Parts: sequence; structure tokens; C-alpha cells
Amino acid sequence: MKLSIHFDGACAGNPGPAGAGVIIADAQGKVLRRVKSFLGEGTSNVAEYCALIIGLREAKRLGATEVVCLTDSQLVEKQLNGKYKIKNARLRSLSLQAMELARGFSSFSLKRVDRTENREADALAKKIIKEKRVGTKETGKGCGPETDEPSE
Repeated sequence: MKLSIHFDGACAGNPGPAGAGVIIADAQGKVLRRVKSFLGEGTSNVAEYCALIIGLREAKRLGATEVVCLTDSQLVEKQLNGKYKIKNARLRSLSLQAMELARGFSSFSLKRVDRTENREADALAKKIIKEKRVGTKETGKGCGPETDEPSE
């Protein structure tokens, strides 16, 4: 089964409260899963990588064998496609984790899309930050278990 994963990370400040948003769709474009995760304090780059990791984990749970990952992050796309070096130790660790997950699929690709094509994932990432900033002191879950919002 081939799935597409739109993913995005967001921060309120950089660093600041961070969130991840993921939209997973089948080959016909039907949304199978909407996922949002509060990550706690972090940078926008860490949030981007965590969104990818969360998306890959969820795609595996859904039974995907092939994935196409779509991001508006030039940094993540170029780092994972080997065009930029990864100097930051945290980002290097997250990239290794993402690539290990990617090896679990028979086909994996990562493509950069225009920000307008990633609006829904971005909105989820921003929504979870707003929800968690209002009246809660939750520290976040890193790239761990996510809050799942199944499609309707």
C-alpha cells in the first residue's frame, strides 16, 4: 500500500513551544489519518524532524509499504537527500531515526512542496501548540506517542 505523508513542524518562538502536524493519505488522495503532537520546548527544525518521524510511524501502523513524504522544509529535504550536511547533534540523531524508519518501507521518497500544499499539516502543528498553551503546563512528548485525530 502506497501512502503520502504531508508533515510540518511549528514553534511559537524559536525555540519555544513546538508542535507537529501530519496528514496521511492513500494513493487516491483520501485522508486516512490526521495527527497532531505537542512536542514541548524545541526549535522549528526539531519539530519538522519529529513530524516526519511521527508520520513514518503512523504510516507503518496503517500498513504502508511505500511512502512519499512531502514537506515545505528546505532544510529537512536537503539534509535527508544528502545535499546539506547535518552539523547539529540533535538533528543528526533525529535524521538517523527517520532514515531507520524509512528503511522499513520497500519504497521511500522525500520531496519538497510549496508551503501552500502543506497548509493542513501546518495548521495541525499550530493548533496543538495553541491548545497546549491555553491553561496547561504539559511538557510534551518529544517524537514519542502522538495525539491522533482520525479523519471523519
